[in-house]
Amino acid sequence: MKNFIELIRGCLQDVREIMPWDLAERRQENPDLLIVDVREPHEFAAMHIAGSLSVPRGILESACEWEYEETVPDLVRARQRELVVVCRSGYRSVLAANALLILGFSDVASLRTGLRGWKDDERPLVDAVGAAVDLDAADLYFSPQLRADQMRPKDWRRAP
Repeated sequence: MKNFIELIRGCLQDVREIMPWDLAERRQENPDLLIVDVREPHEFAAMHIAGSLSVPRGILESACEWEYEETVPDLVRARQRELVVVCRSGYRSVLAANALLILGFSDVASLRTGLRGWKDDERPLVDAVGAAVDLDAADLYFSPQLRADQMRPKDWRRAP
């Protein structure tokens, strides 16, 4: 049985990752680059990279195909475009990038460190109405906020 991180590592055999400064450079070099943000709608509304396309991870596979209620035409048409998939930390984006590669997208990368790393590199973020997000205020959003019931019990052992 694999755990979450082992699943991510397995996908990284096929998925290319880029750092935030590489994404900034790619955007300048390729104005046709599409940033696909796979976080949930409320996460996207809170803050995102300007110009990115919101396609939640839960509907990604049907969003990139015609004739589904979840179809996102800009994504369906992007099979030959350079795509960079982003999420909060860089984990969901690896899973999503892997799915896009399996579905025939030709030039896909995942943003390593996610939007947290983008913010740490002092790159701009905007909110739902396009207003700039204060990067210092964004620290709270990117800080882990685990409840007690989400923590590993002291007596928990992983099954063999």
